[in-house]
Amino acid sequence: MPVGLLTLELHIADARSLKDKRQILRGLKDRLRGKFNVAVAELDFHDVWQSSTVGVVTLSNAEQHVEAEAQRVLGPVLVDHSVELL
Repeated sequence: MPVGLLTLELHIADARSLKDKRQILRGLKDRLRGKFNVAVAELDFHDVWQSSTVGVVTLSNAEQHVEAEAQRVLGPVLVDHSVELL
């Protein structure tokens, strides 16, 4: 069973405090979970106001489906990303 881990490096320019950052990330995580049915967690930069590393995980019985879901999550705006099949 292929598992896809999508790692996103984010710059959150609108965050002026950790509280702002957490609010923005909470909204992002909720939207990703609801729209794509994936697991989402903040992986790094927990104490930095304007930076975050977010992990998005999906699994399926076919590699092509995992890769397609990762591409759907990425959308057209992303600057850098990595996808791993586990």
